[in-house]
Amino acid sequence: MSGENRGYALELKNVHKTFNAGTINEKVALEGVELQLEDGDFVTIIGGNGAGKSTMLNAIAGVWPVDTGSIVIGGTDVTSLPEHKRAKYLGRVFQDPMTGTAKTMSIEENMAIAARRGKRRSLKWGVTKEEKERYKAMLKTLDLGLEDRLTSKVGLLSGGQRQAVTLLMASLQKPNLLLLDEHTAALDPKTAAKVLALSDKIIEENGLTAMMVTHNMKDAITHGNRLIMMHEGRVIYDVRGEEKRNLHVSDLLAKFEEVSGGEFANDRMILA
Repeated sequence: MSGENRGYALELKNVHKTFNAGTINEKVALEGVELQLEDGDFVTIIGGNGAGKSTMLNAIAGVWPVDTGSIVIGGTDVTSLPEHKRAKYLGRVFQDPMTGTAKTMSIEENMAIAARRGKRRSLKWGVTKEEKERYKAMLKTLDLGLEDRLTSKVGLLSGGQRQAVTLLMASLQKPNLLLLDEHTAALDPKTAAKVLALSDKIIEENGLTAMMVTHNMKDAITHGNRLIMMHEGRVIYDVRGEEKRNLHVSDLLAKFEEVSGGEFANDRMILA
């Protein structure tokens, strides 16, 4: 999957974002973020609270406009596009398993909505037999018994099952970029491990480019081919390949202390 013709899968150029500028509550969230992702990169993102991790994902998704800089996805400059117009380029899974699905609708209806995102809606709305078969086959790969529950309302599923379904939905249209925003943080360790393994599988099988924000340093090292650390709205460390695979949590803590001049004050991340 060469990206030579169309440049990077994602390019952030000098992205700045300040909230409540000029007020007592002013908060610089992103300070000149520079980042390029190659096609097929799976980048894990770590950093303390307020480092700018989720802010960066929200900037990419167009949740609010950036102050300066540009965001280019697969060669298309999306900087001025509103959130709904960026949806066709992106798949996203949130921390809260209740986000990203319509809980009063069935599994098959949720998947059909995801499959038709960005396409022209016709008056005929219904899940076709072919779609049902396709969704059933996809759900079977999850190994959660959901292939026999196509008509179950999503609100009846467990947190782990919902995140698994949301992952499938986010990857249905093979987005240019998959954003995973602490998508296992609300799950128990066993379920989180299963959802992470599923994330790896979906990203690899579909050849997706992905970014995963996590509070778990061990997960950040284990998953993906590249790791970036953020601090005070900037990328302060970027490591990939063999060097990343040989990292230990102690290396990341040492790196953080070296660049920030202070200790890593986030128990949740270290203990996770």
